[in-house]
Amino acid sequence: MQEALIDLSRTIDLATLGDRVRAARLRAGLTQAQVAADTMSVGYISRIESGSRRPDPTLLETIAERLGVTVDELLVGVSPDRMLELRVMLDHAELALGTGSPQAALEPLARILSDPQTESVPDLRRRASYLQASALEGTGDLEAAIMLLEDLAESGQQDLQWLTGLTTLCRCYRISGELGRAIEIGNRGIRFIQEHGLEGLDEAIRHTLSMSSAYFEQGDTGYAARLCRRAIERAEETASPIARASAYWNLSVMESERGNAELALPMTERALRILESTEESQNIPRLRSQLGMIQLRTDPPTPEDALEILTRAGHELAFTGAAPTEVAINRLGQARARFLMGELPQARILADETVEETRNSAPVLAAEGLALLGQVAALDEGAPTARTYFHEAVLLLSGVGADQAVAQLWFELAGLLEGVGDMEAALDAYRRAGASTGLVRPVAVPQRDYVR
Repeated sequence: MQEALIDLSRTIDLATLGDRVRAARLRAGLTQAQVAADTMSVGYISRIESGSRRPDPTLLETIAERLGVTVDELLVGVSPDRMLELRVMLDHAELALGTGSPQAALEPLARILSDPQTESVPDLRRRASYLQASALEGTGDLEAAIMLLEDLAESGQQDLQWLTGLTTLCRCYRISGELGRAIEIGNRGIRFIQEHGLEGLDEAIRHTLSMSSAYFEQGDTGYAARLCRRAIERAEETASPIARASAYWNLSVMESERGNAELALPMTERALRILESTEESQNIPRLRSQLGMIQLRTDPPTPEDALEILTRAGHELAFTGAAPTEVAINRLGQARARFLMGELPQARILADETVEETRNSAPVLAAEGLALLGQVAALDEGAPTARTYFHEAVLLLSGVGADQAVAQLWFELAGLLEGVGDMEAALDAYRRAGASTGLVRPVAVPQRDYVR
């Protein structure tokens, strides 16, 4: 018997071992006398099964052989072959998540978590549970992801895996509009980071960035930007290239949304250079899209350069199997570039495709597409048709919650409605926009895309 198994045989809970011996004997269809044979007494087997006797390691090997199982199954609960199979399934699920295929990860994870044998391997089940939460988030099932992550957050074991789970929960809360909860769970993670001196670790930096995004969405834009700058300082000292790129990426999104496109542009370019030096291929096209959209925000904008970058990123997103929303964000950026270049028919086609694909799944993005269609119509068909698009955008936007992105779009719609002479609707949109802070000059570019 391996030394590790000998040590485990001396420390394993006797009731657990007894239950496994009894279950294996019943599966084999043997009596206690048949297991005992001529090398031990029936009473010895009975006391093992009742949890009142710890067997000698050598006799435990004999018992396992007669039961037709391995010692691992009695001590660990899973045979070595099954354990290897489970770990391979976990690795495949993690690979599927890493390559942008969360749906493909759900099936093997469900098989692992529904297997009663894995109850005896809590570390494996815990890892599978966190992966399942990430897969659920990736498929858009935020409610199920949040419920699972809330349970995991209350588990007794607090380590880096637990912190990463808090980061995911913070992000899920933010995406679902529960900004107060996102900040609360974010601060819980920050306390853990500070108590254990983990500030320079990648996991800590990612957590800080996730919480800063929630503060930004809530309207506390200055504090959010400062959190990102502190994360950059720590990342430059100790963190991996991916964590450094993430910090620059998030700050570039915030500065762009605050109207500081000229500050955001070099940060995005730096983040892209860092990512391109790694093997993080999944995030490169998303960041390239962000770069193109920031170029549309500069004063003056550079739509030709932006279109070239956005088109390249669009091909990359399709190749890497990106989420439909990410593809739609890129397409709307291309539409905006075409509009600024005066290519109205092409802009209309791209914006119309975006609206049709996101009307039900991403209403804010669809409203941005309708706003752009209204701008195209104002130049091509006249104010009445433009007003129709703007009013449709207002209807869509009225059904979503209030955050910085929504407020910015209300502000833009107000200016557009004013431009086509609909002063009553414009005044209402301005009032809605005024409920939030940090608004910048109106632009019709897609919603922000923080790094994950």
